[in-house]
Amino acid sequence: MMARFKTWEGLLALLFLATFAGNVVLAPEFLTIQNQINLFQLSIEKIIVALVMTLIIINAEIDLSVASVMGLSACAFGYLVTGGFPAAGAMAVCLAVGLVAGMINALLIARAGIPSLVVTLAMLIGFRGFARVLVKDQSMGNFPLWVTDLGQDALVGPLPLALVLFLVLLGALGILLHRTGFGRQIVVIGTNAEVARFSGLNVARVKTVLFLMSGFIAALAGLLYAARLGSVRGDAGTGFELDIITMVLLGGVSIFGGKGSMTGVVLSILIILNLRNGMALTNITGHIQTGVIGVLLIASVLIPNLTNDLRARRAKA
Repeated sequence: MMARFKTWEGLLALLFLATFAGNVVLAPEFLTIQNQINLFQLSIEKIIVALVMTLIIINAEIDLSVASVMGLSACAFGYLVTGGFPAAGAMAVCLAVGLVAGMINALLIARAGIPSLVVTLAMLIGFRGFARVLVKDQSMGNFPLWVTDLGQDALVGPLPLALVLFLVLLGALGILLHRTGFGRQIVVIGTNAEVARFSGLNVARVKTVLFLMSGFIAALAGLLYAARLGSVRGDAGTGFELDIITMVLLGGVSIFGGKGSMTGVVLSILIILNLRNGMALTNITGHIQTGVIGVLLIASVLIPNLTNDLRARRAKA
């Protein structure tokens, strides 16, 4: 039993329990059913994208453009619906936009060999620019009632559509990563892409699939964001990539690839959501909340590196 708590996931479980207990003591309204739903609902788009980001980082890549793809999808939806396009058709177009964005990233990274950090940083700027061109400085809304109902109302019991989709994706991507041959290829390529290539694995194909998934799921998250808020602006989703990457790295996924689990990421998500919710309930400002998340991001990279160095020194001794 004690051995479990020596793993990163075990430490995260303890941290989650401590955070949860602190919220219960400091904020009596924390345990209400509505607050527990809000805890997920207010960050649901981020945690959906964090699931596919987990696969990408384990594969030793990164996608900094996800929040911009979310914003582009949301703004494209607002632009099309405001222009008289049917909402269902607009959703299909926006999902296609996500696939195109993912394909652009995939071609430049998997085929042209440009580092994903460079490509997706450029696309972060580019996709955000396209979103602002579409909506300019306006706020676009007046969506059909059924769209906002999907984004705001309960679908299964007290659970909204976005949370149901998160649970479905969690199960599907968890199985994909830990129980399939494709998942093993993701890990092997993340550990050493050259060895994987010489072993006969189609490295480019695996990376292409991952970035297509990333673009599609980010676009889906953008649509959910638009439906939840009922309107969109050109800055939709700005800065979301910080929280998304923090959730993944804090979950024990190595920034260098080849290591990580969906269990750790789920625990990390619970910790961050509880921290944000607890700080909001105790009237701690959003700037401080963002600072705390930034500290967690640094710690999620620094602590594993220090731990590995310590283990290496002990082994030599």
